Amino acid sequence: MITSPQVQSIEPSPLHRSVLPDAPALSGLHLQLSLPSHSNACSMHVSGRRRYGLVNISRGIMAAQEPSPPSSLEGNKPGFPKKILANNLEDKHLCNSCQKILRRPLQAQCGHRFCSFCFNKLVSSGPQKCSACIKEDLFEEPTSILKPGGAFPDNAARREVEALAAVCPNEGCTWTGTVREFEASHEGNCDFMIIMCPSCKELMRANEQERHNERECPERTLNCKYCKEPFLLKNIKAHDEICPKYPMICEGCAKKKIPREKVEKEKIHDHERQCSYEHLNLLLHFIMGIKVSLESLQPQTLEVASQKLQVLHQSLRELELKMSQLGGGGPAPVQGACALTLATSFTPLPSAMGAALELQLQSEKTKVAELSRRCQELELKVNTFENIVCVLNREMERSCTTMEAYNRQHRLDQDKIEILSNKVRQLERTVSLRDLSIVEMEGKMREMSAATYDGVFIWKISDFTKKRQDAVAGRAPAMFSPAFYTSKYGYKMCLRIYLNGDGTGRGTHLSLFFVVMRGHSDALLKWPFNQKVTLMLLDQNNREHIIDAFRPDISSSSFQRPVSDMNIASGCPLFCPLSKLDSKNSYIRDDTIFIKAIVDLTGL
Repeated sequence: MITSPQVQSIEPSPLHRSVLPDAPALSGLHLQLSLPSHSNACSMHVSGRRRYGLVNISRGIMAAQEPSPPSSLEGNKPGFPKKILANNLEDKHLCNSCQKILRRPLQAQCGHRFCSFCFNKLVSSGPQKCSACIKEDLFEEPTSILKPGGAFPDNAARREVEALAAVCPNEGCTWTGTVREFEASHEGNCDFMIIMCPSCKELMRANEQERHNERECPERTLNCKYCKEPFLLKNIKAHDEICPKYPMICEGCAKKKIPREKVEKEKIHDHERQCSYEHLNLLLHFIMGIKVSLESLQPQTLEVASQKLQVLHQSLRELELKMSQLGGGGPAPVQGACALTLATSFTPLPSAMGAALELQLQSEKTKVAELSRRCQELELKVNTFENIVCVLNREMERSCTTMEAYNRQHRLDQDKIEILSNKVRQLERTVSLRDLSIVEMEGKMREMSAATYDGVFIWKISDFTKKRQDAVAGRAPAMFSPAFYTSKYGYKMCLRIYLNGDGTGRGTHLSLFFVVMRGHSDALLKWPFNQKVTLMLLDQNNREHIIDAFRPDISSSSFQRPVSDMNIASGCPLFCPLSKLDSKNSYIRDDTIFIKAIVDLTGL
């Protein structure tokens, strides 16, 4: 949460008029300083026609500036996890409630920062005492009371946090970027983040969710391959019992894969009509089987019939002989006539019947021989096919064994590839972290090499045109100089410049501010800071430098002993008109400008 922006009003000292001869009298001028809670952020707003001087220790005004409305994304999430920072974590980037990295920071009236979500949650039940003030033994009413509406967005702190280097905290992910990019495109979309299956509650990586849902989840929904209706995996047996298209077996012909709905009674006639060919074919096989069985018995039956026929022939011959004898004696002519008639009637019948039976017997024997020959041929073919099937079965078993061996080797190779991939990702992450550490160390070395210890600091700003364009576009509106000191164990300070202006100077002036920083020897120094500060834009022809100077307002928090890395900045929002830099001038040469700061060491 943030306090109402602190504002500083300053009257110019006579020194200003001596440096800038064109400056009019500045009586009645009011300087309004918008001070976002971020320790290194500051913006000034000046009401009045012209501005040449800054703080006079005898006067001061505090005013407030309306913060910009929060975006639609504010207030819905707590801070970022600490593990996303690629560099060392600093306390100024932490929320004083959730102790995570600030997300949409707000600054309270007491100066402490909170995530928008955390602050709104804290004050949702009414005003609360600031736990950070209590912990630091700085509690003071009413500034340490957190209440709804008592904080404003700390945009400077937000920009600083969102520009920090970030890595993905999920194990196995090699993503790197800034906190802004992490929130915009990677948070919640990482393939390596751990999620829970909503059905079976099993934990898994996001990139494994699709496979889990399709193949592994015991609570997954399947579509029946017969009726296409969805059902739970655990209900598969119950569904098979009622599925209207589940394949059944016909009770009449044993035909398989007939849908259940077609096996119902009202469908039987349609089935018999549609499958008549199959039914007749089955019937043919059945009859042929019976015929083969009968044919296996025919040879013996025919032999018995042949013997019976021979006995019948013999009986008929004996009967004919007796009839002829009876006809030759003549005592009974009628009876002889009858015998003759009988003989003539019965004699041809046995001969014709025997011939017919013999022909039929011969025909049946021929058929039996033909069938036997065909059976032998079929047995030979069956034996051949059985041998082929045995060979194929052996080949299939050998192929299955080989395939299983290949599958096992493939799984082992996949496991090795996965292990090596994990090692490569770990090495890449280690290398990226070391690269970031090297960059950070190089930055610290450059800062140490640029530091001075006599209160005089010259800041060289190269690539001025590009940095000015970045400031106009809002990509990098402000820049901080390296730190400098009044002595080796003296005050630690830096400069902050807005190349496109800030506050009342935005878009029209170059704004320059002075910042008191927390140093290692602050406990040995005199506070508040009360040394005269002179700020200069150097003319590279050494003719007419642009100079502004001020003496600190000791009642301002900007010059008290710092409790965070930086105090609120103070300075000149209307330091130099941009029109003066856009026209032909000697302040910019080789796309470079020089800013000089002089701290008066009198009394130190």
